[in-house]
Amino acid sequence: MSKRLDEVKSGGSKSPAKKFIEWKSNDRVFSYYDRDKKANVAIPLPFKFVFLKEMVTIKGWHDASESGIFSNEVKYTSKEELDVKSFKGGSIAKGLYRDIKQKVVEAGGKYHKSVYVMLDDGTLANLAFKGAVVKAWGDFSEKCKNRLPLEWITIKDVTEGKKGSIKYTTPNFWFSGTTSNNDSECLDVLFDELEVHFNGTPARVADVEDDDDIPF
Repeated sequence: MSKRLDEVKSGGSKSPAKKFIEWKSNDRVFSYYDRDKKANVAIPLPFKFVFLKEMVTIKGWHDASESGIFSNEVKYTSKEELDVKSFKGGSIAKGLYRDIKQKVVEAGGKYHKSVYVMLDDGTLANLAFKGAVVKAWGDFSEKCKNRLPLEWITIKDVTEGKKGSIKYTTPNFWFSGTTSNNDSECLDVLFDELEVHFNGTPARVADVEDDDDIPF
């Protein structure tokens, strides 16, 4: 279990995540696309998970090519290059986030936290946080990061916000109980899957970056 616990201590292939989940601000729910049903599926609150790993990526919509924007996932935005592309338009920008930020934003790309978690049914899932949700997650996780791999997190309510004329909601994160021994065994297996995906081999020690840019 030490490798997974070390994930919070500093500071290729197809993704092993089974669900890719986003926050729907207006609906106050999480949602994911079900490939079998070919439809978006809402996940009503309360929503429960355990933290595994946090990365950064770029997502959005590219008007010029009428296609989605995507990038690789990195841990250190100040040290690792992001390669941002659109599905139909090709390359948009490549480099450190601070150097390509303006070009990415102008193209329609948005900074996302890519948070890998285990759901309460044991599924490995990816949570994509953007905008105000990035700050809400950051405020919660930084204060209590040593507890993240040891406890369940439940979202049971939201905070309403407003920026100019735009109203939005952010989920509130709460600790809701210590993981069991069985949970820990499952978490270690999933964490090793992620390490193989990102590094080619399970890592002995992982680091967490101090973010200097949390955009809205």
